Amino acid sequence: MKLDRTLEEHFEDMGNDHVSSAEDTPMRDDAFVLEDNEKIERIKANVREIMLTLGLDLDDDSLNGTPNRVAKMFVKEIFSGLHPKRKPKSSTFKNKYKYGEMLVEKNITLYSTCEHHLLPIVGKAHVAYISKGTVVGLSKMNRIVDYYAKRPQVQERLNIQIVRELQKVLDTDDVACVIDAKHLCVNSRGIRDIESSTVTAEYGGKFKDENVRREFLEYLNLDTKF
Repeated sequence: MKLDRTLEEHFEDMGNDHVSSAEDTPMRDDAFVLEDNEKIERIKANVREIMLTLGLDLDDDSLNGTPNRVAKMFVKEIFSGLHPKRKPKSSTFKNKYKYGEMLVEKNITLYSTCEHHLLPIVGKAHVAYISKGTVVGLSKMNRIVDYYAKRPQVQERLNIQIVRELQKVLDTDDVACVIDAKHLCVNSRGIRDIESSTVTAEYGGKFKDENVRREFLEYLNLDTKF
């Protein structure tokens, strides 16, 4: 019993300190055996049980449909990035115009969910790459960010997953991603620091060079409001 308590405290501390245990999202081997509708029904029943345990009256008109709404939201929206069938198709094109400088897509709106408390992460992602002969449509960069964000996440892992995917799509190591986000598990509970945000970065290839990295970060400081 003492060992169980020690383990419980260990995992609680990991969650409060936002420690990630893997670069890939931890998934069971049978994660995709159930169809979406089956998952929704199971989650619906469990959300209903949680609400009843909290003492809520589910006969109330306002609360009656909440278990179904939450279940659909989990499967179809905020955790939809768990399923590989939803990964965006990223068509690439030859860099016929021989553009050799970095391309930066900044201020990509990011909504994710902290995997430790299932509370929102809200922020911006800034992504850059240097073409090695191919380019990708601009909107695909936004879609890749959105896909990996729509799952229970740790911000450091999200950085890595975005960079890895673009490296694979573009066949180059020269990819970078900086994320600046607020975690509601910090802002609305625990320490309740509403002002703080978390900044993480992942640099690959040429972006590990200090001068290239500095150029990227200078792009992020440009005033591009129209």
